[in-house]
Amino acid sequence: MYRRIIYIIITLIVLTFSFNYSLDSTLASSDIDRKLKKLEQEEREIKQKTNEINRDKREINEKMDENKKEQMTVQEQLDAIEAELVVTRADIQSVTSNIRSTEKEINSLENEISQLNDEIEILKERIDERNELLKERLRSLQESGGKSRFLSVLLGAQNFTDFIMRTTAVNTIMDQDRSIMEEHEADQNALANKRVEVETKKSDVESKRDELEKERKTLEGLQAQLDEQKAEQSRLKKELEIEYAEMEDYKLSLEEENEILEAQALAIEKAKALAEKERTKQNNANSRSSSANKPIVVSSDDFVWPVPDFHNITSSYGYRPKFGRFHHGIDIGGSPARGANVVAVADGYTYSVETRCREGDKRCGGRYGNRVFITHNINGETYTTVYAHLDSVTVGNGQFVRKGQPIGTLGNTGDSTGPHLHFEIHKGKWNLSKTNALDPKSVF
Repeated sequence: MYRRIIYIIITLIVLTFSFNYSLDSTLASSDIDRKLKKLEQEEREIKQKTNEINRDKREINEKMDENKKEQMTVQEQLDAIEAELVVTRADIQSVTSNIRSTEKEINSLENEISQLNDEIEILKERIDERNELLKERLRSLQESGGKSRFLSVLLGAQNFTDFIMRTTAVNTIMDQDRSIMEEHEADQNALANKRVEVETKKSDVESKRDELEKERKTLEGLQAQLDEQKAEQSRLKKELEIEYAEMEDYKLSLEEENEILEAQALAIEKAKALAEKERTKQNNANSRSSSANKPIVVSSDDFVWPVPDFHNITSSYGYRPKFGRFHHGIDIGGSPARGANVVAVADGYTYSVETRCREGDKRCGGRYGNRVFITHNINGETYTTVYAHLDSVTVGNGQFVRKGQPIGTLGNTGDSTGPHLHFEIHKGKWNLSKTNALDPKSVF
C-alpha cells in the first residue's frame, strides 16, 4: 500500500517590507544592492520550492488516481463476494431445510420400522402356531397309518353317496393341510420381504441424510472462505480509504504551501520595487530629504489581545489527547463570541489572506478556514501571527495594519467545531511543521 508520503517542511520567507534605518538618513547604495541580491536569492528559492511542490502535487494526484482505481477494484470484488455469499447462504438454507425434511422422514421411517417389527412378531407367532398344528397333524397321521387311513375311510363307504361325501371330506382335510403349508410359506416370504424393505428404506434415508450433511459442511466451508475473503477485502478497502484521506490532506497542505509561496513571491516583488525605488532616490540627491516615500519601520513594544471583547481560552497550547495531536495555538471563544472583532496584535503586514471559506467546509483554507497571516518586526525580531476560522475578513494581502486594528470577525469556518478564534504566534517565519510556534500566553 502507499505509505511513501513525505511532508515537505518549507520555511516561508516573510518580509518586513522595510529597511531599518534612521529617519534622517538613507540606506547606502551597497546596502540596497545587498538587499536586492538577498531578495533575488529568496525569489529563486521560492521558485525552486514552488517547482518541488508542483512536482509533488503531480505525483500525489497520480497516486490518488491509482488509489481510487484500487478502491473501485476492491469494491467490485466485494460486490462479487457478497453476491456469491447470498447464493451460498440460500443454498445452505435449502440444504438445511432438506435435512430437516429428511430427519422427519427418518422419524416417520423409524415409526414404520417399529410397526413392521410388531407385524414381524405377529407373523412369528402365527408361524409358530402353524408349526405346532402341522406337527400335530403329522403325529395324527403317523398314529393312524398315514395315507392308508384315508383309503380305509373311502373304502368303508356304504354307498356311492357316502363315498362322495367321504371323498370330499378327505379332500377338504388334505386341502386344509396344503393351505396351511402355502400360507406358512407366504408368511415366511412376506417376513423376508418386509425385512428387506425396511432395511432398504433405512439405508436409503441414512445415505440421503449423510449426503445432505456432507453438502451442508461443504457449503459452510465455502461460506467461511467467502466471509474471510470479504473481511480481507473490507480491511484492504479501509486501508485504501485511510491512505486516500492522508494523501488528500497532504495535497491540501501542498496547495496551502503553494498559496503562501505565491503570496510571498508577490511580497518579494513589492520589496524589490521598494528597493529599486530607494536606489532611484539614492541616485537623485534632491529626493534624499523626502520622507513620504520611505518605507515604514514596523515596530512595537508589546502585543495586544486579539479578541478585545473575549478573553476566555477554550483550548490551550499543547498536546490534546482527545484529538491525538499537538495544538500549536490557543482557541478564544465563548457565547456570544460569534461576530466579535478580531484585531492585529501588533503592527505588521498581512500575507496569505483567505476570504472564500464557508461554514461546514472543513478543508477550506488548509483547515484554517478564512484566515489572515501577519508578519511583524518587534524590536528587531520577526514574528508571524495567524488568525483562523474567521467569519469575515476586512483586510487584503500585502496590507499594512496597526496594532489593535480590526482585521475580521470571529467565526466557525474551516476545521472548527464551534465559533472561536484559533490564534498562533511564531518567532520567525511560519512553516508547515510549526517548529517555531510559541505559546501565545507567553507574550501577553
